[in-house]
Amino acid sequence: MPVKGSVGAKSRLVALPETFPARGELAEAFALDTVAALLAAAMVERVLVVTADPAAAAPLAALGAQIVAELPQTSPSDSPNGPDATPRDPLNAAINEGIRVAQTHYPLCSVAVLTGDLPALTVEDVEATLAAAAAHDKAMVADEECTGTTTLLARAGTVFTPQFGPGSRAAHEAAGHVPLDLPATASIRRDVDTVDDLAEALRRGVGAHTSALIARSQLGQSHADLAPR
Repeated sequence: MPVKGSVGAKSRLVALPETFPARGELAEAFALDTVAALLAAAMVERVLVVTADPAAAAPLAALGAQIVAELPQTSPSDSPNGPDATPRDPLNAAINEGIRVAQTHYPLCSVAVLTGDLPALTVEDVEATLAAAAAHDKAMVADEECTGTTTLLARAGTVFTPQFGPGSRAAHEAAGHVPLDLPATASIRRDVDTVDDLAEALRRGVGAHTSALIARSQLGQSHADLAPR
């Protein structure tokens, strides 16, 4: 699971009301709730978090996640192909490093890559997803909008390439990942990128870290101003 850290995290939540926590704090809480659900699932052997942010790593490690250091970013001018080289994709580079570590240290385990913004994730949906994925060499979970990907899965020993970002559902499906037939409202499909996404996640119920963070910031106010459009 990649975690960006507070700097620049969740830029599309900039429209949140002032009474809500800072975007970086929310991103950290989302990641903590995602990891907590994964760690509580009986089918999960280990949770690896890839991050370059020590402040984000500390509470995740305290939960029980194994921290993988994100590789330093380089600029195109540092590339052996010169300044005209394709810019490095930090998200997928981080995920690739996590996959490499997982497959090196846990070669008999299948691998699941999840985004770190699933604050409503439940243990039941984690288990259902892993059970369904066991029937395929490569599988995926599309987000609720059916254009992105929240989870990418591969059987032990299977080579696969993450292509997270805009249009990732189509890219992963073209690469042979089978979209899993999960309910449209499964918690593993509800990632949070926008204010409307957060409102919907709060309506359904979020994990303890996100819930506590928002409760501390609200001081008795309601979420009425976050009602999905």
